[in-house]
Amino acid sequence: MSTSSTPTSFELIAFIGGGNMASAIIGGLLRQGRSPGSILVVDPGEAARERLATQGLRTQAAPDEALRAASLVVWAVKPQQFKDAAASTAALATQALHYSVMAGLRTEDMARLLGTQRIARAMPNTPALVGQGITGLFARAQVTDAERAAIEALVRPTGQALWVGQESDLDAVTALSGSGPAYVFYFIEAMVQAAADMGLSPEQGRVLALATFAGATSLASQSEDSPATLREKVTSKGGTTYAALTTLENAGVKASFIEAMRAAQKRAGELGDEFGR
Repeated sequence: MSTSSTPTSFELIAFIGGGNMASAIIGGLLRQGRSPGSILVVDPGEAARERLATQGLRTQAAPDEALRAASLVVWAVKPQQFKDAAASTAALATQALHYSVMAGLRTEDMARLLGTQRIARAMPNTPALVGQGITGLFARAQVTDAERAAIEALVRPTGQALWVGQESDLDAVTALSGSGPAYVFYFIEAMVQAAADMGLSPEQGRVLALATFAGATSLASQSEDSPATLREKVTSKGGTTYAALTTLENAGVKASFIEAMRAAQKRAGELGDEFGR
């Protein structure tokens, strides 16, 4: 691709792997009006191919000469499957920009196995499935500004995008937003359990918990106040919120939460070491 590339210049996009994250990106592309026939998905799973084919996409079980026409290859296989997949794909995709949504696998190792430096890496999260995701992005120096813009256009239908300046920062992105939905679900789960313990029905607890998280997040995103200030505005000395937050502080919840994210960051780096071998 030349430096004059635009967000619409990917004539054929090939996905290696057709799982949930690939489906989220593909769904966004189709909502943008992209022709299903300009998307090729390579997946050995018959069920996945049949599901994707119902959307009019081109599907196949293994890479072949059709990949030579791809201007973008999206890597959406499990990281431990990449080495074998790259061996059968690299020679067919030397002309393409490569875009990875695989967790942990570093672009340096991808470059070695693919024989190209034109690689960008993403750390999306599962709310991308409903267009509310946040994707951390990193690109190697050989990726042009126009190609970066094209990648942002690829991400946009699934939510927001945030570029980082060094690849190691993606480990922190993984710990914060990549794994982050699980933390939110964990707190919602606890709130629903507490609701039941206090005499509400599970459905009432679910409705209240989900609305509280959605509303608080919306308020925080629209307010000029910091999260700490917003918290203080809800917390009257000696009141109910004060009682709850004091209990959390005494239990060391904030410190444990920060420690948990550092553990996730560390594990992300370890996975990069393992998958790159």
